[in-house]
Amino acid sequence: MSRTVPLRSFNLRRSVLSVPAINLRALEKVHSLDCDGVIFDLEDSVAPEKKAEARENLRRFFARPPLEGKEKIIRINSLSSEFGQADLDLVKDVLPDAVLLPKVDEPQDVMAAGDLLAEADAPEELRIWAMIETPRGVLNVGAIAEAGRTPGSRLDCLVVGLNDLRKETGVLPQPGRNYLVPWLMQVILAVKAYGLDALDSVFNDFKDDAGFDAECGQGRAMGFAGKMLIHPSQITAANRHFGPSAEEIMEAEAIISAFADPETEGLNVINAGGRMIERLHLVQAEALVHKARLISARKPA
Repeated sequence: MSRTVPLRSFNLRRSVLSVPAINLRALEKVHSLDCDGVIFDLEDSVAPEKKAEARENLRRFFARPPLEGKEKIIRINSLSSEFGQADLDLVKDVLPDAVLLPKVDEPQDVMAAGDLLAEADAPEELRIWAMIETPRGVLNVGAIAEAGRTPGSRLDCLVVGLNDLRKETGVLPQPGRNYLVPWLMQVILAVKAYGLDALDSVFNDFKDDAGFDAECGQGRAMGFAGKMLIHPSQITAANRHFGPSAEEIMEAEAIISAFADPETEGLNVINAGGRMIERLHLVQAEALVHKARLISARKPA
């Protein structure tokens, strides 16, 4: 069986909505939503006695016309649980874009899931996402992200889960997440070091628009690619915060134009409008404009 890892493609992940797989009404609604991705949850939001029913809901959902323009992720139960193998069997049958592993504590958790997918001849394009939501997960996040560099790895994205992390550490919720920022930045450093994406944790009070706006702004400033969401009402704000603004696009295009000028050929540092611009800024500008074009090309929900 093949162990070649395809190159990662750039995916929009500004808004990734978690939907309980047991909720048929919510499943029907996702086609009309403007989120970049959907996490179909078989874990925390589904009671033990409802797990089998939730799996069948997803089997029927994926058998119908595809969910276009959105990344599709299935969050399974722990592979060490009584539900894990049946969840993974479902993943291998319906073939979402990715499987989300809960409570990843160490690189071996990711590698073991990858081995099981490879043994089942799952397509190489089926990626692995990992929830970082335990003290051990945070302590080992660098090694977990590095596992994405090993031959055959499918690891593509880390998702922070602060609800479980708060529960296990005793850190109380507060505006600004002051005591959690160091742990959040550990995740960012890890994904940036090894070429992965990271999604910020959910914001529980979906009626607190101001609080959600503030947390999205903080997550964008930290370097998160987007945010995991719990309610459709959060999608518009997440898309706005984690997408480039008109001003950012204009600035990026100006940087690209400046380096395209024949007079700057061969220069690594140029003067653009009174600012010293390096080629590293050109790389950032090109990535931002590419992201803006992907957003513009998306079909309206």
